[in-house]
Amino acid sequence: MSALDKALTPLGRLLRNRRAGEEHSIRRAPALASANPIDFSTPAFADGQPIPGRHTGSGRGPNLSPALHWGPLPDGTRQLLLVMEDIDVPLKRPIIHLAALFPPEIEGFDEGALSPGNTQVRYVPAALRRTGYQGPGALPGHGVHRYGFHLYALDEPVPATTPVPNLSALLPLVAGHVLAAGFFEGTQQN
Repeated sequence: MSALDKALTPLGRLLRNRRAGEEHSIRRAPALASANPIDFSTPAFADGQPIPGRHTGSGRGPNLSPALHWGPLPDGTRQLLLVMEDIDVPLKRPIIHLAALFPPEIEGFDEGALSPGNTQVRYVPAALRRTGYQGPGALPGHGVHRYGFHLYALDEPVPATTPVPNLSALLPLVAGHVLAAGFFEGTQQN
């Protein structure tokens, strides 16, 4: 355990019962509602299981995005939206670790592909205005955190010229355009 982790552990324990909660997850956002499922998964871990260390955030692991697989997509899909969030962070709302728009011709991502330099992806600034994959790094002593991975098939692309400073600004742009959605989650604790 690092010196920083040792220093933060008492705070994590103090806040152990404070969590953003599933009720605030983007999975519950009316703008992203869809009754149609997309098969969505990773070979790195099973749904609901621990996220391997190689996919944890800077200072904890190499911060490599896991490989992602999905399909089939519904007819009329013109863009995909991928979001990763920590729903157990001790704040009022979950923290967004990744938000990305990309064309449906991309049929999956290899491990590490969601780096900031991937030009096939339009990143929406996430927590602390970061772009690209930001792996888990739960507050030490806070307990197990759940990280939701969400994939949405959109029937209308968000124009490249439209400024999207964050996920909250994106939601009204995609409202009414979600054809299908996929979801899985992994866990992590420090």
